[in-house]
Amino acid sequence: MEYVLIIHEVEDYAAWKKIFDDAALIRKSAGELSFQVLKLDNNPNKIVHFSKWSSISNAKAFFESEKLVEIRKQAGVKAPEFIYLEQLEEGVL
Repeated sequence: MEYVLIIHEVEDYAAWKKIFDDAALIRKSAGELSFQVLKLDNNPNKIVHFSKWSSISNAKAFFESEKLVEIRKQAGVKAPEFIYLEQLEEGVL
């Protein structure tokens, strides 16, 4: 399974979240299968978006597209860091 971890600061979480939610269908059609949105405990505008994807190539194509660059600007995203991950192991304790 492939995952993407994105860490970024946003100008305003509520404004970012509306744009994020509105983009759900384009994320799904690009190959996003599931997601989690988390925040740093000491900074409500520092967001972590962790998502499962159909493939790393689909995720990269989506996140590096001109359309998404524009959406990030509209959402007030500052300097996102993208980390593409391939699962090696999973367990439950």
